[in-house]
Amino acid sequence: MSDTTEKLSAHEVAAWLRRHPKFLQQFPDLAISMVVPRDNGPAASLASYQLEVLRDKNRELSRRLQELFANAQENERLAVRTHQLTLALMRQTTAADTLRAMVASLAEDFQGDLVRVVLFEPVAGLDDDWLQVIDEDDRRLAAFHDALKDGEPICGRLHPDKHALLYGMRAEDVQSSALLPMSGVGLVTVGSRDPNRFFPGMGTLFLRMMGEALAVALRRFDG
Repeated sequence: MSDTTEKLSAHEVAAWLRRHPKFLQQFPDLAISMVVPRDNGPAASLASYQLEVLRDKNRELSRRLQELFANAQENERLAVRTHQLTLALMRQTTAADTLRAMVASLAEDFQGDLVRVVLFEPVAGLDDDWLQVIDEDDRRLAAFHDALKDGEPICGRLHPDKHALLYGMRAEDVQSSALLPMSGVGLVTVGSRDPNRFFPGMGTLFLRMMGEALAVALRRFDG
């Protein structure tokens, strides 16, 4: 019976304190003398416990701010490079030079270890080892049907069928990829030896913008 009474009294005290959160301001000596149990280590005074909680929250907020700042810097860097790439593509006077500018930028500015391009139609003056020309209806491209239809970049470890077609003999060198599908034009892929360089769930906005910029730049030379 006494245990029940003590529990009820404790609940009543807790409820009353919740309704009067400024009560301890009137009795600072009581606030200092109260102890709060810790998961690890000895008990602490209420004041020191609250200070520790505030410090933990401050450290967590600082960590989140640092992450946001780092992400903002990375997004700014990608925005600048994407803009520079778009300008470079617009400056080219042939479709061949446009594709070469794209491949060079992806390899140098975007840290791609292996860049590959698949076009549905040949381009005059272009016969580089990073290029394949495959008819759009070719059965080898069946694995890319959904990607070309959606037009959304794909990041991560590609399906073995996609991997083998894109990289051929160098497939074992690539541990992660970013695939840029361009409906009616072809595919561009950037491969990396780092398995964490491209991963599912990473932002694809800038990749999509790059693919769209290349597709528009190539349309200037249609016909």
